[in-house]
Amino acid sequence: MSVLVTGGAGYIGSHMVLELLDRGEDVIVIDNLLTGNEWAVPDRARFYRADIADAAALDAIFATHEIDAIIHFAGLIIVPDSVEKPLDYYHENTCKSRYLIQRALEAKVESFIFSSSAAVYGAPGLEPVTESAPFAPESPYGSSKLMTEWMLRDVAAACSGFRFAALRYFNVAGADPGMRAGQSSRRSTHLIKIAAEAATGKRDGLQIFGNDFETPDGTCVRDYIHVTDLARAHYCALSYLRDGGPSVAANCGYGSGYSVRQVVDAVKAVSGVDFRVNEAPRRPGDAAMIVADSTFARQTLGWTPELDDLETIIRHALKWEGRLGNRTGGQPGD
Repeated sequence: MSVLVTGGAGYIGSHMVLELLDRGEDVIVIDNLLTGNEWAVPDRARFYRADIADAAALDAIFATHEIDAIIHFAGLIIVPDSVEKPLDYYHENTCKSRYLIQRALEAKVESFIFSSSAAVYGAPGLEPVTESAPFAPESPYGSSKLMTEWMLRDVAAACSGFRFAALRYFNVAGADPGMRAGQSSRRSTHLIKIAAEAATGKRDGLQIFGNDFETPDGTCVRDYIHVTDLARAHYCALSYLRDGGPSVAANCGYGSGYSVRQVVDAVKAVSGVDFRVNEAPRRPGDAAMIVADSTFARQTLGWTPELDDLETIIRHALKWEGRLGNRTGGQPGD
């Protein structure tokens, strides 16, 4: 049997592909390369350059490969963009997911793992967020993710042979420890990626958006998770579903928060570069603080994080950024 990874040429998707291949899985990747890079897909994975709503491409994939699971990463992820262009996000993240789910049912795919987000919770407060927290997304991005979760919930209730896991994660950062993959987006809003670019001279500094949040130092606080730990959480979810576990939604984070200022200072300390930092107004859709309670994922999915250390995350991000150089399209050097 094979695993279909949507968005497998992107940041998190490419790490998922590596995790699956390392586990001996047969992997199929579909990606339209809007934000992903074909070079990020290992040769051992079979690659289809197509959109997840491309009927002909999906027909070819399901006709050619026996797929028992889909891990769905494809979509748009920039929160401020979603505020400016909400219909784009509902179309790409919700409508196209609906089509993919329908095709999965027709192909009798039994396990569906969805890349969701802590954005479904909005701004719940200062305490670590559990899965029982009320949904209150503050951006169309968060709403688009929540709507897809609801579709999966309702489909699983109606179709006994279909089960899903929705993994709600917080701020993903870092790179594969072996430097086989990393954050290579042409346009990124991820803080650690931007700070790594500033530390390696690819930009002349960075901006801190908002200094008047109700947090200890006035800047946003987030739970940063290493991308490799996140990929392993998805594999744990896959194993859980294959073993017959019921549908679940689970948080993926470390349970510790760092402010924007703390992260910037840590990148400066690890890199040894004192790059320029400016302050700017808040961005629309940004919550003040959100930190995960991942007890459920650890106990139910059997997930054990191995890279829970901000300095390690930053060190891997900086090393990857150095490998990327200034190549067009972000392709790393030898």
